[in-house]
Amino acid sequence: MSFKRPDQQPIARTVGRRTQVPLGTPPSREARAAAAAWAERLTRVPKGVFRYASHEEMAADRERWTTQAMVETRRRRG
Repeated sequence: MSFKRPDQQPIARTVGRRTQVPLGTPPSREARAAAAAWAERLTRVPKGVFRYASHEEMAADRERWTTQAMVETRRRRG
């Protein structure tokens, strides 16, 4: 049964295939390095659920957190 929407283009060509690593196989050195790099990335956003009255309030908080993270990163790098 196909659930394709009429406004979508069909896939013309598939290049490459994903390979499944057997269960129990440890990740590669490159995969571990990539995961470690992402784990070190901090967003500086406080944990929790935030409810805002408007998009403007949300955007202001996000901008403040982003700016604080940028300033902290710049200070660390000198």
